[in-house]
Amino acid sequence: MSPEEWTYLVVLLISIPIGFLFKKAGPGLKRWGAAAVGLGLTLFTCGPHTLHSLITILGTWALIQAQPCSCHALALAWTFSYLLFFRALSLLGLPTPTPFTNAVQLLLTLKLVSLASEVQDLHLAQRKEMASGFSKGPTLGLLPDVPSLMETLSYSYCYVGIMTGPFFRYRTYLDWLEQPFPEAVPSLRPLLRRAWPAPLFGLLFLLSSHLFPLEAVREDAFYARPLPARLFYMIPVFFAFRMRFYVAWIAAECGCIAAGFGAYPVAAKARAGGGPTLQCPPPSSPEKAASLEYDFETIRNIDCYSTDFCVRVRDGMRYWNMTVQWWLAQYIYKSAPARSYVLRSAWTMLLSAYWHGLHPGYYLSFLTIPLCLAAEGRLESALRWRLSPRGQKAWDWVHWFLKMRAYDYMCMGFVLLSTGDTLRYWSSIYFCVHFVALACLGLGLALGGGSPSRRKTALQSSGLAPEKLREE
Repeated sequence: MSPEEWTYLVVLLISIPIGFLFKKAGPGLKRWGAAAVGLGLTLFTCGPHTLHSLITILGTWALIQAQPCSCHALALAWTFSYLLFFRALSLLGLPTPTPFTNAVQLLLTLKLVSLASEVQDLHLAQRKEMASGFSKGPTLGLLPDVPSLMETLSYSYCYVGIMTGPFFRYRTYLDWLEQPFPEAVPSLRPLLRRAWPAPLFGLLFLLSSHLFPLEAVREDAFYARPLPARLFYMIPVFFAFRMRFYVAWIAAECGCIAAGFGAYPVAAKARAGGGPTLQCPPPSSPEKAASLEYDFETIRNIDCYSTDFCVRVRDGMRYWNMTVQWWLAQYIYKSAPARSYVLRSAWTMLLSAYWHGLHPGYYLSFLTIPLCLAAEGRLESALRWRLSPRGQKAWDWVHWFLKMRAYDYMCMGFVLLSTGDTLRYWSSIYFCVHFVALACLGLGLALGGGSPSRRKTALQSSGLAPEKLREE
């Protein structure tokens, strides 16, 4: 592990006991204490580069005050433009930010765009209310009022997820501050249930990264190995990549659980990133609060089992970095300048790659995803529904195997970063995933896959629930 990785781990681990301290505190102490801890961590790891986050916050707040009815698009343009400037600092002869500054800037970008969207929703709801002439009851997820500058700063610098996520909306943050009877929200047992696999994942990461170091792929000697060895190598590289993030995200979730952050009654049916989807009245007494069953789905960032064992590429995306996936779906995918699922996905992956950084490997990997999505969608709708139950089960095993190899393949671009290193590796295995995806897409098109009726039939044969069909 690098010194930066050790620092990340220490920050994540100290967030857990800090969370227990804040859990039962009042709204004021939670707001300003959590912000003070987060700002302290930012100053400690980023130093003078903390100025970048402050400029981004002030710019977004100014846009919200000036144009509340259209601040979402303006905030998206502002924060993404600042990311470009932020990453071009070395080219401009300015000091290069630390990796921690980049991490803070990434999460801050998500939070500020979401905040602007929430303010815009509030403004539009108020205008409708004024036009109709009568007041409606509280709307699910709507802010009570526009946050002040100090409230925006406290949300932005809250220590929860400040470097690693999970992403959370301002509404989720407010619900934590105003949480009724926080002592009734369980923390220790949910934390232990969530944390138990992390040590195992950590050991697997250390072992796999030691036995199959990424740097070997950059050496000339690697390309003298037989093709099967080169093909196999991407599997342990992606395995180590997954184990590393599993540990980080589980630890981050544990920090939230310790603080009671993102806890909602199960009846609210909360979604990762978005929060409750059903109105659930707050409990009126400690006894009623204690009788409720709670979950932490709002801050859930990874479903390790489903990531590894779901069948389709598109499902693997949903279970990985779940709160960020919700953000991308809500604020990028829905407003994409296209109606086709594949084109919308390509637009979303392009902006996701840009959000991650300017390294070409990100773009090569992320823009391979739409091809895989198109291929699996066409072929599945053309063939799977024709098979017997036994044949569909065999199909799913083959589909799962190909999905994992596609992610192995795309991971190499994500970790190698440069165009030369990525294309050198992919060419050494003859761009196999690209060619398999193109072949599957061609076969699916030839068999007429992709029509709405066949797509629906294929999804129903997969055993998806009606609400899942609507989501598809």
